[in-house]
Amino acid sequence: MRRLFRTFLGAMLLTTAGAALAEDGMAISFPETRREALVESKFGEQVADPYRWLENDVRSDSEVADWVQRQNRVTQDYLARLPERAWFAQRIRQLLDYERFGLPVKAGKAYFYTRNSGLQNQAQLFVRQGLDGAPRLLIDPNGWAKDGATALDAWEPAHDGSLLAYSVQDGGSDWRTIRVLDVATGKVLADEIKWAKFTGIAWIGSTGFLYSRFPEPQAGQAFQQLNRNQEVRFHRIGTPQSADELVYATPEQPDLGHFAQVTHDQRWALITTSRGTDNRFELHVIPLGKRGAKGKGWAAQPLVKGLDHDWRLIEGMGDTLWFVTNKDAPRLKVVATNLKQPERGFVDVIREREETLERAQIVGNQLILNYLKDAASMAEMVSLDGSRVQTIALNAIGTASGFTGQPGDPETFYSFSSFNQPSAVYRYDSSNGKTVPFALPKLGFKPDDYAIEQRFYTSKDGTRVPLFLVRKRETAAVGRAVPTLLYGYGGFDISLTPAFSAARMAWLEAGGAFALANLRGGGEYGKEWHDAGRLHNKQNVFDDFIAAGEYLIAEGITPKGGLTIQGGSNGGLLVGAVVNQRPDLFAAASPAVGVMDMLRFDRFTAGRYWVDDYGYPDKEADFRVLRAYSPYHNIQAGRDYPAVLVTTADTDDRVVPGHSFKYTAALQAAALGPKPRLIRIETRAGHGAGKPTDKAVAENADVLAFLAHWSGLKVPQP
Repeated sequence: MRRLFRTFLGAMLLTTAGAALAEDGMAISFPETRREALVESKFGEQVADPYRWLENDVRSDSEVADWVQRQNRVTQDYLARLPERAWFAQRIRQLLDYERFGLPVKAGKAYFYTRNSGLQNQAQLFVRQGLDGAPRLLIDPNGWAKDGATALDAWEPAHDGSLLAYSVQDGGSDWRTIRVLDVATGKVLADEIKWAKFTGIAWIGSTGFLYSRFPEPQAGQAFQQLNRNQEVRFHRIGTPQSADELVYATPEQPDLGHFAQVTHDQRWALITTSRGTDNRFELHVIPLGKRGAKGKGWAAQPLVKGLDHDWRLIEGMGDTLWFVTNKDAPRLKVVATNLKQPERGFVDVIREREETLERAQIVGNQLILNYLKDAASMAEMVSLDGSRVQTIALNAIGTASGFTGQPGDPETFYSFSSFNQPSAVYRYDSSNGKTVPFALPKLGFKPDDYAIEQRFYTSKDGTRVPLFLVRKRETAAVGRAVPTLLYGYGGFDISLTPAFSAARMAWLEAGGAFALANLRGGGEYGKEWHDAGRLHNKQNVFDDFIAAGEYLIAEGITPKGGLTIQGGSNGGLLVGAVVNQRPDLFAAASPAVGVMDMLRFDRFTAGRYWVDDYGYPDKEADFRVLRAYSPYHNIQAGRDYPAVLVTTADTDDRVVPGHSFKYTAALQAAALGPKPRLIRIETRAGHGAGKPTDKAVAENADVLAFLAHWSGLKVPQP
């Protein structure tokens, strides 16, 4: 179906190098990039890929490593000269310097939670015996690496609180190493699990836990090899990983992934199976009894066949399991099933309603329900039969998360945050509906100085799209147009909700506005909203984002020439696509860790999962759609482009950095006007998770200084 050929004119290698740029008085010259005459014939179309060699791993290819070093030298030299950078670096650091707590997890009489004193590179894990007990430091990852880039990722205590399993993330990679410690002594045990990825930790008593892993990659391929043949295994404490028992696998279908959970009463293990990123799952249950403890085998019984619908386990009590599902309910509902009466199937407990159900949890003898109404959180408490509704007051536009707990225990914790409110943690008693603070942040700014609005605008096809807008109150009151940072994502059923960011607050303090567009492709309005922005509907996402920018200008929120855009991962793809489609609309753009080559994304690491949202590059109908918007393939030479700062990281094994490398090389090679097209490549960092504070501050300062410089945002003077 496709024919690959290379054409070389003798031994000549083509190179590209940008001319000096000086529109802002800061001369810059792009590094040379070797260009190959490589062309593929795909469905009758000739597709050039001159920078494919930049897909090679920077660790093993010296030419790629040299290209990275040369690009970083040019970029860092330019960014260091930006007059706005020093202020952003200082102010972001100041805004981050406050005590931050994670949500407590209760196990036995112990409470486990994370805490960052302010500017620590990584949060520490603490434990208390009793809610009012003295905090005791259990894990401090800040000593694990000199550069702070080795992070504590997931952690899960055994149900009695005696042991704790935790995963370690190094250099931002998606690979995890799982270790175990004795909570009483703090001693790390000899147990070590490698090659875990996209995994939970599900304890069975305190004898061991279920986890998901992939086969060990081929030598030198850990950061690029496709992820296939995921298994669920049981690790028994005190034994080597080689002795771990196979619980569930599908070698005949290597593209399936598997995730394990265990009900609090230890009666059932649930295996959730998926093929891609879509929330379409098969379910198998395993009656535990004493099987996990004695190794008598793992008899998985089918519960839901066919990868057709979303099924999220809430909890199990006895033989009854509760789920959130979108089967016959695009905005989701709560159902229950009795495993001893399979003929009854699933019974509705909470029917679908206008708001989108985000999650549900059993706490005590109540259901706590989290809903999204126009992308803002609301929470309710109901009885297990769905009656007796009580609203949990949140009192502001924001995001509530957490509400984890267990049957029989009325205590739960949740956090609440907004654009002008860092995350605060609250304890909620479901038996009486009372809420008390657990940890409140001490702020270095006045939240009331900032106005949060939710607006709605009309996209190209008439669709009504929500948008959050944040500005200084004085700016909003007089209606002054100011440089604006517009952020979007629009994919994978992911909802963007109000949240605090020290970097965004620095932008606001400098006098800018921030806008968050809830584009189609996300999950803000359930399955229909997601479907309207994926596959052959993907152009709707770009149209929504472009319409948001046009709205901000038309409404006088930002001046023409003052609109900047930012997005990460799928949002990086978004930024790359809309810059190609409407380069005249934006002053500056920053696509982060983006999917930029839509014709080869499925060939690396987790890329094969994304076909649910993007389609298959080797299917002609999908290829036509992907080819039409792929950022790498649609750069419009001869048009003036905004200033572009691409960001990525050398250890990103989610969206491999080759995407950003190739896209940047193509930008720099094209005649796109006098503004810079640069790339910032972080070392020992990945897709975002686990990034140390020092690296995060430096990156955000660079990006915001660049966007401010090209949009005319003037930072405060000392």
